[in-house]
Amino acid sequence: MSATAVLLIDCPDRKGLVATVSTLLYRFGANIIHADQHQDHEGGLFFMRVEWTLDGFDLGAFRAEFQNTAAELNMRFRLETMSHAASSGAPRVALFVSQYLHCYVDILHRQQTRELPCEIPLIISNHQTGEGLARFYGIPFHHIPVTAATRQQAEQEQLRLLTEHRIDLIVLARYMQILSPDFVAQYPARIINVHHSFLPAFTGARPYHAAFARGVKLIGATSHYVTEMLDEGPIIEQDVARISHRDQVEDLVKKGRDLERTVLGRALAWHLEHRILCYGNKTVVFD
Repeated sequence: MSATAVLLIDCPDRKGLVATVSTLLYRFGANIIHADQHQDHEGGLFFMRVEWTLDGFDLGAFRAEFQNTAAELNMRFRLETMSHAASSGAPRVALFVSQYLHCYVDILHRQQTRELPCEIPLIISNHQTGEGLARFYGIPFHHIPVTAATRQQAEQEQLRLLTEHRIDLIVLARYMQILSPDFVAQYPARIINVHHSFLPAFTGARPYHAAFARGVKLIGATSHYVTEMLDEGPIIEQDVARISHRDQVEDLVKKGRDLERTVLGRALAWHLEHRILCYGNKTVVFD
């Protein structure tokens, strides 16, 4: 499949928005392959995602024309391009990982098999557990220990590496450290985390133990964008598994790890495919 363009829009809702966008794309000869929209009736907001092929399409001229339309209709928009094949221009993703490697392994495999349209030029960890896998995949691995006394220095080194490697997106693949507000502010809506519970239930570091103590019948995992408020960023994806009184904490952890892999992989794929719009502390995730 050839390269495509993706237009993401959010604005106050009004009549004629779909017709306005589609008519303009028609004037420029766009071959639309996907279009979807959503209305938030309570907030009076409109959201839209349109994708079309770039063969013979003048993207620069369209952008200039659409900027005028967006200004008239009070639209916020992003105009992205996406290659569906291996490309040196693919988004550059940094993986952060600690000792639990299941999400880390899953993402490396998905990227290697071209399921995830991105490059992974950098892996950062506060443990050395994942270094062998990074070596296997040929990706530079940086071990940066973090303690309460060295946290600021560690983050400065991490930010230096992220800048050096021109990183577009950070994925916390069970990275068990809290990022400072200053760090998060450098990558707004560009840090994806997986939390091992069905948020907002059981925040914190030991949610499976808390779920077991509460006697729940469902456990879950949540992938979300990171904000300065711990575990409270906009949720991208969630999934659940049923458990029973026979399950012990170890069983919850085992079942939960499958959920964690799934929700993080989906969230990363949807971000790379420009399917997510954030508004307030919520997301619209287009099919």
